[in-house]
Amino acid sequence: MWIEGEVVGRVDWNDKLFSLKIRADIQPFIAGQFIKLSQVIDDKRVGRAYSIVNPPNGDIIEVLAVSVEDGQLSPNLQQLKVGDKLDVSPKASGFMTLEEIPNTSFAGKQLWLLATGTAVGPFISMLETDEPWQRFETVVLVYGVRLAEDLAYKAQLLQLERRYPNQFKLVLSVTRETLPEAIQSRISTGIQSGEIQKIVGVEITALDSQVMLCGNPDMISDTNKILLDMGLAKNLRRAPGQITVEKYW
Repeated sequence: MWIEGEVVGRVDWNDKLFSLKIRADIQPFIAGQFIKLSQVIDDKRVGRAYSIVNPPNGDIIEVLAVSVEDGQLSPNLQQLKVGDKLDVSPKASGFMTLEEIPNTSFAGKQLWLLATGTAVGPFISMLETDEPWQRFETVVLVYGVRLAEDLAYKAQLLQLERRYPNQFKLVLSVTRETLPEAIQSRISTGIQSGEIQKIVGVEITALDSQVMLCGNPDMISDTNKILLDMGLAKNLRRAPGQITVEKYW
């Protein structure tokens, strides 16, 4: 089942990376969830999941996407203009939400959000709600990309830093070029060496930390292993832990 959506805005971050704002009458969603977008291409319906970047309010959904050269849908989405129509799933899905973080005495004082590329989207949605700021003493976002031009929503994240100066710690990681305000190591390397923890002045421990990982499989696999070696455990409904994971492809 699909409903009609209309593109009401777009941002082109670079020649491949773009955001679409879509008006669609979807059901209420939880920050961190994803929606499916779809088109009929060559008489075949093609649908793909995209995380919602905006917080759960209003009838506008915003998605961050990258156009893949041989992708079945993303090149078409990149060509959409304001006023164009596309199909949207009526209900969002996904468990990469703060609701899945255990709310117990050992749930942690610090929330670590580790993202690569477009996977920063669900974390921005969460950060624009009240919940993380009410539940955690410190919120750390580590946002890793290859090039500086890939840092979508950088201005919005810096604004959050100004809004929550005593709570929010932002670490930008750009691996393929030098940027004065960013480190030049992968997220996994920065966590393992302690460089990232030193920058924010917060340690990752099983007692005090909750860590959410969202991004490319290599980052997730490498960082997950490092966190397990540090004594953290995967967060399961039947066995609450400290590591929550969502692979982005």
